Parts: sequence; C-alpha cells; structure tokens
Amino acid sequence: MQQLPANAALIVIDVQQAFNDPSWGERNNPQAEQNVARLLAGWRATGRPLFHIQHRSQRPGSLFHPDAPGFRVKPEAAPLAGEPVLYKNVNSSFIGTDLEQRLRADGIGTLVICGITTDHCVSTTTRMAGNFGFEVFFAADAAATFERTGPDGRHYSAQLMHDTALASLHGEFATVVPTADILDALSRRAIRQCPASPGAAVP
Repeated sequence: MQQLPANAALIVIDVQQAFNDPSWGERNNPQAEQNVARLLAGWRATGRPLFHIQHRSQRPGSLFHPDAPGFRVKPEAAPLAGEPVLYKNVNSSFIGTDLEQRLRADGIGTLVICGITTDHCVSTTTRMAGNFGFEVFFAADAAATFERTGPDGRHYSAQLMHDTALASLHGEFATVVPTADILDALSRRAIRQCPASPGAAVP
C-alpha cells in the first residue's frame, strides 16, 4: 500500500467550457467533471493544497482565448476565493508557470492529477511531473478525452485514446487509480494500485 502524504497536492487541469464545443467530436467519460468536483471537495475538506490550471491561448479565435466564452472554467471545477490559479499557453502545466517552484517551496512531493484532456495537457503535465521526481497519482475517471484521426486516416475512439494514454503513463510516470481510492486515501492515508480502466490489465 502506498502512502498518501497529508500535503499531497491536487492539480486540476483545463476543466474549461471550451471542451463543450462540438468540434471536438466524440468524448469519453461524461462523469469526469463530477469526479473532479468530488476530488476538490475532498481536498478542501481536509485542507490539503490544490492548484487550478487554466489554458490561456494567445491565438485570436482560439476557444481558449481569454475573450472567448470557452476560456471560463466549468462550474464543477470553479476555484474558490484564495485558491491558486495558474495560467499556461502550452500543454504542460510546468512550462511558463511557477508551479514547480510553488511545489518545491512548500515541500510537496506527491501529486494527484486530473482534468482534460487525458492524452494531451493532463498527460504532458503528468510526464513532466514524473521526470521532475514527484510521486504522481493519476485519477483515471476524473479525466476525459476525444476521438482522434491518425496520420493514415485511421479512427481512434475517445475511450481507446483514454485507455492507451493511461496504459502508457501507468508504472512509468504515475500510478493510475480511480477517484474512489483517492478519496478513501484522504482519510486512511493509504492508496492502492489498480488498473487504468475496469477490466483492463496495465503492464
């Protein structure tokens, strides 16, 4: 059983209205925002540190431009007064922000990461966090992504993109766990490892 330290930080990435736009196509895990809200409630109740990451595009016309409606955070993930909000304009939450410095300054070594999308900004942040030496837990069901088309025109479903992203991260950059286990760990301070998705064995 892994221990979840009392100062483990929750990082919520890009849970923004832009992802409601139909141009993204098919999405998996419609419960992702609800699970993000559950994690936020657990962190707030136990007084643990948390960080909100918001994508702020510099490109006019982007769904994530500050002047666009999509820039706003979804209600399930809205920060409360006094909670830190960091703005990024690339995939990683560590680039162009002082996230790493804040974590180091507060002696935080363990992160729980969630948000949108699984295989882009959330994965990129997770990979960098692992490379920086943080112990990372990825909340599998508090993340979601969209269908993709490969360079050869092949279609990949949203669920497949989600599952393969988690399989790639698990055991290398992070430990993939469900929200329920993380919330349980807030009270008992231990967390068990589990597959990336129900019925899926992760190597």
